[in-house]
Amino acid sequence: MATQQSKAHHVGEWASLRSTSPEIAEAIFEVANYDEKLAEEIWQQQGSDEVLFRAFDKTELDVLTWDNKQVERRNV
Repeated sequence: MATQQSKAHHVGEWASLRSTSPEIAEAIFEVANYDEKLAEEIWQQQGSDEVLFRAFDKTELDVLTWDNKQVERRNV
């Protein structure tokens, strides 16, 4: 079973490859219960409110990136 550290590393790498903020990637994996296939499906939909709420709860930033598209906190 993967450790929290290895999960965090994998999610960070996954985010980087998809030009997505780590906070959004982490939230996607949480919603997908760390199922990579489901995470990929959620990522492709690009607009899950649950993911965005979780992502912005993880940071003070007002803008995050989802597949090179900016998402503003005020629009969530």
